[in-house]
Amino acid sequence: MEEEYNVTYITLGGHVDVDKYGYLYFMIVFIVYVLILCSNSVIVYLIWIHQDLHEPMYIFIASLLLNSVLFSTNIYPKLLIDFLSEKQIISYQACILQYYIFYSLNGAEFLLLAAMAYDRYVSICKPLQYQRIMRKTTINILLAVAWLLPACQLVALAVISANQPLCSFTLNVVFCNNNIYKLHCVPSRAITVYGLCIFLNVIVMPILFILFTYAKIFKITYRSCKEVRNKAAQTCLPHLLVLINFSFYTTFDVVIVRVKSEIPKTTHLIVILQLILYHPLVNPIIYGLKMKEISKHLKRLFCQGKIN
Repeated sequence: MEEEYNVTYITLGGHVDVDKYGYLYFMIVFIVYVLILCSNSVIVYLIWIHQDLHEPMYIFIASLLLNSVLFSTNIYPKLLIDFLSEKQIISYQACILQYYIFYSLNGAEFLLLAAMAYDRYVSICKPLQYQRIMRKTTINILLAVAWLLPACQLVALAVISANQPLCSFTLNVVFCNNNIYKLHCVPSRAITVYGLCIFLNVIVMPILFILFTYAKIFKITYRSCKEVRNKAAQTCLPHLLVLINFSFYTTFDVVIVRVKSEIPKTTHLIVILQLILYHPLVNPIIYGLKMKEISKHLKRLFCQGKIN
């Protein structure tokens, strides 16, 4: 006797005029996805092969860019398939998985930024103790915490959400995110409280920690010579730009589901696309072109390519 499985499908209703411009959307997003993969991977490769880049700061940068690749790969393949499909649907189980990976990597981004801030703080404020504090063991622990903490915390949230009865089967988004809560028949207080705790742990606390460390850094560099101030600005300002950009879009994504008033579909789509299009492309530009040592190796790589 054959076993029958009941699969619940969710319609992704956040697409705008995909029937008219599906192929155009596909080409644009495909090009952007290739650019994200290539730009981030090239810098990760350079950091991996060059011994002079095997320092904590560059290891954290490589981890951040690798996180961007994983983050994009969780969204783009399904998005590209939807652009060429008559119906934009996804099974509820796959939707939960995409939601879980999306927010796990989102949380990892903030914790990696916090680890980078800590590295800059030790380097500038405690230079004589830097080698003792930022050992290989410390780096491995920080990286493990950055990826495992949000992933482990979100398991319970994903399991609870997966077992909730559904009364709606349409999400007004282009991929599965926080809006899956709107599918549930009855809002779960446990999900709300636990989700708030995770939000505080992996977003709010890292942001506060980063702001605290940078306040310390700017306080010390303000009293130092011009050379120290320039060095601090060169390494810290790109970091702050990434933090501000990512914080804005992530907060919008998390908070908007709790707002009762409906935001126009096009407006919501544009803001969410900023998170998955703009941010993964900006990271390699900021850390590749603005970081002197990485930029030097990039120029050598492309100059060799032209000569060959």
